[in-house]
Amino acid sequence: MRVPLSWLREYVDLPAGETGRDVAARLVRAGLEVETVEQLGTDIKGPLVVGEVLSIDELSGFKKPIRHCFVNVGNANGTGEPQEIVCGATNFQVGDKVVVILPGGVLPGPFPISARQTYGHTSAGMICSARELGMGDDHNGIIVLPPEYEPGTDAIELLQLVDEVLDIAVTPDRGYCLSMRGVAREAAAAYGLPLADPALLDVPPANSYGYLVKVADPVGCDRFVARTVTGVNPAAQSPIWLQRRLQKSGIRPISLAVDITNYVMLEVGQPLHAYDRERVDGPIQVRRAAEGETLTTLDGVKRKLSVEDLLICDNTGPIGLAGVMGGATTEILDPVTDPETGVVTGTTEIIVEAAHFEPVAIARAAKRHKLPSEASKRFERGVDPEAARAAAQRAVDLLVLIAGGTAEAGVTDIAAPHPVRTISIDADLPDRVAGAEYGRETVTRRLQEVGCTVVGADVLEVTPPSWRPDLTDPYDLVEEVVRLEGYDNVPARMPTTPPGRGLSEAQRFHRRVGVALAGAGYVEINAYPFVGEAAFDGLGLDADDARRRVVKLVNPLNDAEPALRTTLLPGLLGALRRNVGRGNTDLALFETGTVFLPKAEPKVAPRLPVDRRPTEEQLAELNAALPEQPRRVAVALTGERLPSGWWGKGAPSGWADAIEAARTVAAAAGVELTVRQAQYAPWHPGRCAELLVGDEVVGHAGELHPRVIKAMHLPERTSAMELDLDLVFEDGRRVSGPPVSAYPVATQDVALIVDAGVHAADVESALREGAGELLESLRLFDVFTGEQAGEGKKSLAYTLRFRATDRTLTADEASAARESAVAVAAERTGAVLRGA
Repeated sequence: MRVPLSWLREYVDLPAGETGRDVAARLVRAGLEVETVEQLGTDIKGPLVVGEVLSIDELSGFKKPIRHCFVNVGNANGTGEPQEIVCGATNFQVGDKVVVILPGGVLPGPFPISARQTYGHTSAGMICSARELGMGDDHNGIIVLPPEYEPGTDAIELLQLVDEVLDIAVTPDRGYCLSMRGVAREAAAAYGLPLADPALLDVPPANSYGYLVKVADPVGCDRFVARTVTGVNPAAQSPIWLQRRLQKSGIRPISLAVDITNYVMLEVGQPLHAYDRERVDGPIQVRRAAEGETLTTLDGVKRKLSVEDLLICDNTGPIGLAGVMGGATTEILDPVTDPETGVVTGTTEIIVEAAHFEPVAIARAAKRHKLPSEASKRFERGVDPEAARAAAQRAVDLLVLIAGGTAEAGVTDIAAPHPVRTISIDADLPDRVAGAEYGRETVTRRLQEVGCTVVGADVLEVTPPSWRPDLTDPYDLVEEVVRLEGYDNVPARMPTTPPGRGLSEAQRFHRRVGVALAGAGYVEINAYPFVGEAAFDGLGLDADDARRRVVKLVNPLNDAEPALRTTLLPGLLGALRRNVGRGNTDLALFETGTVFLPKAEPKVAPRLPVDRRPTEEQLAELNAALPEQPRRVAVALTGERLPSGWWGKGAPSGWADAIEAARTVAAAAGVELTVRQAQYAPWHPGRCAELLVGDEVVGHAGELHPRVIKAMHLPERTSAMELDLDLVFEDGRRVSGPPVSAYPVATQDVALIVDAGVHAADVESALREGAGELLESLRLFDVFTGEQAGEGKKSLAYTLRFRATDRTLTADEASAARESAVAVAAERTGAVLRGA
């Protein structure tokens, strides 16, 4: 919301020396976000005056129109003689009043003006356009002023070129500040000054002879005010003061009727719409759209309507998309001048609409049709339903005053009943929340300043004003008191914290995982938890894959990613792709975070109280409505795992490194990880490992499928791993380090011949069980296939390390343990000792 300081002073009598920055500081202190304070006209220097065009000589022989003019500027040039000016604009004629800057003046840029020879004539000044004066972007022609201004009048003051404009970022809960009325109320409270409320007008009551309106959807439209003005002069134009206020507020002047509705919207906060009564067929109706209906809006676009759209209609059908944009069939006609008679024709009878619509319906319609407007921006944040009558009256008064119209006596006001909202609040609640001493009188005064009605002593009964739908519970009222008293006045005290018990075992485990992976050379990232169908398509997931069942957001940040992730891989691989695109070719990334899995029967979460701790039943009900949120860890690798250098050639990362990352996580959890071959998207079917703890699958690792790599624009041979930390680590289990023995280790190697289809993990499991308690570690160091192993066979070579905690093992003990391990492997997998 752009707020001209000169306009704000109309409603609040600010101190004379108060600058825009001073006002901004007060508003920021009161809780508003003032982004900038724009200084208008500070680089303009006169003389800048009104001039009357006396003569125009059209020059020929040039590539563009050139006009040699004589302009009467009064005594502004010191001589009273006509000023000789060369101009290229053609939108003015002899007798018109224009804006002239004389030699010695400076335009924004800065652009100094001096007399000069051009096109064979002397040009002593310049006839100005709106853009040249910094009034807007309109550069189609120079400014033509109304005829009543005398030549030589100071145009800087006339056009209100010098001003300060506050640009305020209005948050969704402060929709009332999208108006001069709302910002003025905040300024009045910040300065402790009275407010001249522009909505306090004498409005005639509703009667039976106003324009007929039928509201078929009182939920979507709970208030509709209609007023009619006849005898409007179609040639009437918006006065300069009105145009300048619109321009400073960021709205381009269009025509008198449109300018007046925009002006009242900015002033009071109530969007209006004006209809040409002669083009409206029958009574106005408010209803939902029917299937297949269309509407051509004011921007000339024919739109297919949804049955959820709220419409303004007449007997011919839709004439407006309620709260968003009007229709083209009933718009105010542009005035047309008959070249022979000079008679101006156009709209002479206007219906003014001031309605209140349900915010969610308007927000959805604007988003559905990709049609954001100044009106929808206000309706979706909440408009004061009680301001409709005053806004319509204000528009009628301006049409009568400026356009010479006559207000019809008929007043239409259809209003659905609104229950009175009353909030009970302890008078000392703001003191207790802020830790300050405000007192009942201060609390009452501050709540009255925001428009509340307050009665009571120790317990206050507060009725919020109609323009504050965000005030719903006592703590909302507390916020109002605290912000107006100043957040900087809230005492800074450290809270008294109860003694803690430190981190839980699960938290310690999660930290161990991060430290272990970082120590292994991985870099942690944090990706956004949002995904769309494109991410699952890129991963090559089947249509019935469980990971495609997602929890969708009601109001996503990005329409292309409307759901919460069910796997960490899309965000992780996206980060890897961006880094590779920026020249980082050797990458090892990891992320730990939650995924969100929908429940079979989704439930609606309850709204918890804010004035006390929820009960255990309420918390249980809330948790039951939440999706499952297991914590996972994932890694992604590409490029060289060990760098090349003068010492020799490096080693590229691959599927084995992804599996080793899973073993690192398992070691941090203190569990044994079993690895076996599997096929699982998005991994390569021949280079995918299934990771198990006991008999439970906890994750997968390996090289990504070539189709996935191509679809996601990843480097070749990219590898990844994803592991469910909640399945790897059971909460409450303490992880202890391995026992340390002072006795030496006994190492035994064993090579086994097995069928090619036997998994190495099965052989390893059998060896571990057969080796018994003396086995300290087991490592596969060689896999061999060939003629020596036999057709359909492979050789697996393992190193077994044996150690006792209380003695030095003898050679016989180590050999016996080795033989026992081989025997169990032979029994379970058919393994044969190589060379036996």
